[in-house]
Amino acid sequence: MEKITKCLNEWNAIIEALGSGKQSILIRKSGTTLPGFLLYPTITYTNNENFLDGFKPDFKKFAETNALPEQDGNKRNVKYYAEVVEVLEKPYSRIGSLNKYHIWTNEHVKSYLANKNAKVWLLRIYELKKPVMTEKTRSITYANVLDEISLEGMKPVISDKEFNELSEKIKK
Repeated sequence: MEKITKCLNEWNAIIEALGSGKQSILIRKSGTTLPGFLLYPTITYTNNENFLDGFKPDFKKFAETNALPEQDGNKRNVKYYAEVVEVLEKPYSRIGSLNKYHIWTNEHVKSYLANKNAKVWLLRIYELKKPVMTEKTRSITYANVLDEISLEGMKPVISDKEFNELSEKIKK
């Protein structure tokens, strides 16, 4: 039975977008060498009073509803595993072509990238058989959860057919 502790710190609203099939990519300034990781919800971005401005109008209510993860003290609920299928490079000038594949505004993405090319992480998201309430080590991007989490019995959040079709569109 495969178990994992490696996790990626990510906004809870984005984790829920990935977990509900609304999004299958992350846009980053750098790539990753990890084949996969748990998605660990963060909340610091919610301290910014205008954090909802980074989300498209159609997704602001979704982001607001999913801003905070379920938590118990320092423990947060981990529900998803992400498999890195591919990391694509997109020129800064072509970021708009990805607009329908994420819930951020183009302005937010461009501000984040600061005129640098994007590394687009194409992710296959799986829901864990059972969510786990756990803590993580301190770290900015990647960390380790304190409890090993089983990947046995996890299920993809979108079908193989849907993922393959989406993947082809994103790669164009």
